[in-house]
Amino acid sequence: MTPDAPGPVLEVNNIEVVYNRAVQALRGLSLSVARGQIVALLGSNGAGKSTTLKAISGLLGLENGELESGVVRFDGRDTAGVAPQQLVRRGLSHVMEGRRVFEDLTVEENLVASTYALTGRAAAAAPDFELVYSYFPRLHDRRKGLAGYLSGGEQQMLAIGRALIAQPLLMLLDEPSLGLSPKLTEDIFTIIARINAERGTSMLLVEQNATVALAVAHQGYIMENGKIVIDGSAASLASDPDVREFYLGMGGGGEARSFKDVKHYKRRKRWLS
Repeated sequence: MTPDAPGPVLEVNNIEVVYNRAVQALRGLSLSVARGQIVALLGSNGAGKSTTLKAISGLLGLENGELESGVVRFDGRDTAGVAPQQLVRRGLSHVMEGRRVFEDLTVEENLVASTYALTGRAAAAAPDFELVYSYFPRLHDRRKGLAGYLSGGEQQMLAIGRALIAQPLLMLLDEPSLGLSPKLTEDIFTIIARINAERGTSMLLVEQNATVALAVAHQGYIMENGKIVIDGSAASLASDPDVREFYLGMGGGGEARSFKDVKHYKRRKRWLS
């Protein structure tokens, strides 16, 4: 990166998060997202992945969580004290786990509701509903129907479409494949890769399916117990023998592995020592 080039769109430096003033969820976590890249954040259930996204988007307070220390910088500016809706208007869109669409509104009304994020943004273009429909033709076909009657895959498409209406610099995606069939998962991740390639939208992707996440990502981080334990390019993580065994479910010979032998599992995970 040249001295005059812009820095990362997201910098998370040594953050500590506590819930209910008692339970520590993140322990000195640091990561960054370069402009125009997809970064995968991987780890087992309870590792702190969703908490990391909520710390970035300012939503910890909704669950009695608190950012105790550390710094989050979005687009070069510290986010401390910035309300979540203001972060959205600056270009930070959070597609939360479980879709969270407005079920009693139509698909089109859901997209209209997202236009609030453009309020007060001097450089914002007019909302582009056709752009959303170009990525998700099924939404166009069902645009007058209630979102609550969409399939799980269609609701995920709508959730991503709402984020697109907000013209994000950075999109936080929390488990986009959750509850979807392998075919729908492939479709969703193909579109995620297209959005990144065609629009240059930076993305921080939390995903249990490490194989599909690393297939579309440029960089990756792996979390354990609230901290980053290994990071690198997506290609290097996908080829790492320990990552392949414990996150991609494949041993060195390509066979599926069992997690029953916990002692062996911890011994092989040498980065925890």
